Amino acid sequence: MPQFSSLHPAPSDPGQTPAAITLSELLDGHPVATFVIDLQHVITHWNKACEQLLGWSKEEMLGTENHWQAFYARPRDLLADLIVAGADPATDRLYRERQHRRSALIPGAYEEEDFFPNLGESGHWLHFTAAPLRDHDGRLVGAIQTLRDVTERRVAENALRQAHDNLEHIVEARTAQLAEVNQRLEDDIRQRQAAEAELRRSNAELTELNERLGRTRQQLLQSEKLASIGQLAAGVAHEINNPIGYIFSNFGTLHGYLEDLFAMLDDYRAAEEQMEAGLAASLRARRAALDLDFLREDIPSLMAESREGIVRVRHIVQDLKDFSRVDSSQEWVWANLHQCIDSTLNIVSNEVKYKADVVREYGEIPDIQCLPLQINQVVMNLVVNAAHAIGAERGCITIRTSSEGEQVRLEVSDTGCGIAPENLRRIFDPFFTTKAVGKGTGLGLSLAYGIVQKHQGSISVASAPGQGTTFCVLLPVRHQADDQEEASP
Repeated sequence: MPQFSSLHPAPSDPGQTPAAITLSELLDGHPVATFVIDLQHVITHWNKACEQLLGWSKEEMLGTENHWQAFYARPRDLLADLIVAGADPATDRLYRERQHRRSALIPGAYEEEDFFPNLGESGHWLHFTAAPLRDHDGRLVGAIQTLRDVTERRVAENALRQAHDNLEHIVEARTAQLAEVNQRLEDDIRQRQAAEAELRRSNAELTELNERLGRTRQQLLQSEKLASIGQLAAGVAHEINNPIGYIFSNFGTLHGYLEDLFAMLDDYRAAEEQMEAGLAASLRARRAALDLDFLREDIPSLMAESREGIVRVRHIVQDLKDFSRVDSSQEWVWANLHQCIDSTLNIVSNEVKYKADVVREYGEIPDIQCLPLQINQVVMNLVVNAAHAIGAERGCITIRTSSEGEQVRLEVSDTGCGIAPENLRRIFDPFFTTKAVGKGTGLGLSLAYGIVQKHQGSISVASAPGQGTTFCVLLPVRHQADDQEEASP
């Protein structure tokens, strides 16, 4: 760095050093606005770039302390003044709120950037760099400060910042719009899902109602058929009962007559000894020809068998009447489940007796409040299905009853072919059948299921292929009052 005895320019002074003249010429030719002050804060150099940038001529500024006038309306220290005064801009109270920093290139130098509205028509942004000037011994002799116009950069930065702010505002607005649209879309999706759920629920209810209507219709048809059959059976039973009654009565009378005749024959045999020999021999020959002794032993046996046959016919007629239950008028009545089962077994015996043995395992059960005709129909369907499930080899059908608290349990088990697992869940569906075409309607178990449900009970099935099937029916002992007004289907 050049050594100066004084930083004040004095071109006519013969003591001016060539080094000072060289510095002045160097600064005047420098394109960056630059000025220099000495230790008394007096301007010693003010180059042409300063004149052009700040509008103050060299003649107006050299030798004065008015360099602040180019920037501020009232006196104020610049960075160069603080360096000359030995102050640290980082700690000076006037610079605490200003944007300044130490220079990364020049030791002891500081940089600052600020806006000056008095420069030009609309003001300028200037970047200051102030550095100390020292002599060969390192003593501080002044400070140099450069000024660069950074208005275009600042304007560009402000424009970029404004554009960035505008972009952020647009992004925020678009984000808000997108969030609103997304919210509306989510609301639409929720409404659509709710509508679809309601539609599915309504469809499920309609499907269930349609199935119930179909089952009710089939039960009505079946009940009407059973009622017609019951009326016919009751009429036939009544017509049979009349001749059976007097035949049974006549058998009692005939039995008395035969006893009288046999007593009279005994008297005739006793009188044979008092008859003449020829007449007695003729009677003995007649008795031997008729084999009267055999007839006397065989006729009572025939009478007993006939009487038993008539009793069986009377039982069948009574079972037919019990099964039809025409006189019950389909009202809820107390009935003995065992009697319902026995009368039904007598009616369907022709379906069962050639294929399986029926085993009754009856437990102690109370009477139940039910529609007996419909309970008979359930038993009939389960027993007939069990018989149909048994193959060519003779099987066994077991009917069990037991009491479970306020319910009665009825089980019908067979040793038949069983039911495949994929068919178990559909076994109670209307018109579902695994029988060959023309062999079944698929309504028997569906009707049984509906009747059990109407009695507020439950029906379940357990089966495995080749291991037989067990149907379990649970019926309440007492029927609930709120359903008693319902007529049978």
